[in-house]
Amino acid sequence: MKLENLRIVVDERERKSGIPDLLKSIGMKIEMKTLPIGDYIVASETIVERKSIRDLMASVFDGRLYDQCSRLKEHFEHPIVLMEGNVDEIEEITENPLIFYGALSRVVLDFKIPVIPTPSADHTAKLLVSMCSRLDSPKGPYLKKIKKSSDLEKQQLSVLCSLPGVGEKFAVRMLEKFGTPLKVFSATTAELAKIEGLGDARAKKIKKTLDSKSSLLKSSDQKTLHDS
Repeated sequence: MKLENLRIVVDERERKSGIPDLLKSIGMKIEMKTLPIGDYIVASETIVERKSIRDLMASVFDGRLYDQCSRLKEHFEHPIVLMEGNVDEIEEITENPLIFYGALSRVVLDFKIPVIPTPSADHTAKLLVSMCSRLDSPKGPYLKKIKKSSDLEKQQLSVLCSLPGVGEKFAVRMLEKFGTPLKVFSATTAELAKIEGLGDARAKKIKKTLDSKSSLLKSSDQKTLHDS
C-alpha cells in the first residue's frame, strides 16, 4: 500500500510534538483537526492517545487518565494508549513507581486498552504508519460526533470509576439510577446489585471498599462531643 494513499487525522495540539512533520516528510496524508478525544485517528475504529511518561503521570495524579480511557472506549472499538519516552524517568517523577504501574495495569485490565511503549517521536511516527497501513482495518468515517462531557460530569464519573470493578459503563448506570455519587455511596449492597450487569459479588466488593475503616485513620485520645 502506498503511503500517499494512507490517511491519519491528527489533533491540532500534537503539532509541537514534531510527529505530524515526521509523518508528512515520509509522504503520509495527514489532516489536522481539533479532536474532542485522542490524538491520532489511524482507522475508522482505531484511535491513539499519545502520552509522554510525564504526561501520563500528571494525568494519573489529576484523574484525567481514567476519564480519557472511558471516553476512548465509549466511542472507538480499538483505542490505544501510546507511552512515549524512557521509562527510567519514572524514578525522577515519583518516589513510588507502583502508582505508575498501578495506573498502567488499570488501563490494560479494567479498560481493556493496550498500552504500547515507544522510545521517541521518530518511533511513534513509525508505529502510527504501521497501524494505518493495516489492510484489514474496518472502513468507515474517521470523525465522529462526540458530545463533550461537562467538567462536573467528568469528575462524577471519575469518582465512581475509582470503585473496584467500575468502568465508564457502570459509572453511567449508577448515575442514571441514583442521580449523584453521594447516593451511590449511600446505597445498600442490594440496591447496588440491581444495577444491570453489576451483580452481587461486585456490589459487595464496592460496599466493603466504602465501609472498611482505613489504616490511615489517626487515633485520638480526645473525646468528641459525640463520644461523651
